[in-house]
Amino acid sequence: MYLFKTPFIFRWIFPRKIWGVSSSQHVYLTFDDGPTEELTPWILNELKKENIKATFFCVGENAKSNPGLMHEMRAAGHVIANHTMRHENGNKVSKQAYLKSIEDAEPYTSSKLFRPPYGRLPFSFVRPIRKKYEIVMWSWLSYDYDHSVPVDKILIEAQKIKAGDILVLHDNAKVEERIKVLLPKLIQMLKAKGFTFDVITTCN
Repeated sequence: MYLFKTPFIFRWIFPRKIWGVSSSQHVYLTFDDGPTEELTPWILNELKKENIKATFFCVGENAKSNPGLMHEMRAAGHVIANHTMRHENGNKVSKQAYLKSIEDAEPYTSSKLFRPPYGRLPFSFVRPIRKKYEIVMWSWLSYDYDHSVPVDKILIEAQKIKAGDILVLHDNAKVEERIKVLLPKLIQMLKAKGFTFDVITTCN
């Protein structure tokens, strides 16, 4: 079963994670896993054409390997956030290793926003992470990475996006062909519904 919209019960069960942002008109485009030479420049160009700022949850290793792209993202007014150094699944590594990965990514992301890869974060990890970071989840997941979900289906589900929603897309090579179809159509759909776009800086 595909949960494009995050069930409200998740917000109730995990109140110390950020699932949306209070807003009367904004939606929040976020991109996970980059930057990558294959796709991030194209995304940045699309966002520039549409005069949209986004929030990029960057893997430290990718940020380290692509300093030029990191500079370009910041110079364009996008927000950079921490997505661990090596994209670890929190359910498959020790707490110590996971916290170290977040720490290792910090010099390259310089952010107090953090998103767990795969959305996996054991309860015992939350408190130490929250000492330094806001844990940002999402309220709408695009499934751009899942080739069994047609782009047309994603766009149908995007009709359910509401003001304040945090949207997750990706800027890794696995989604390149699909995102180049999806992103322009998604942006135009949301603009037609009267939404404007903003970055995540504080969560309320």
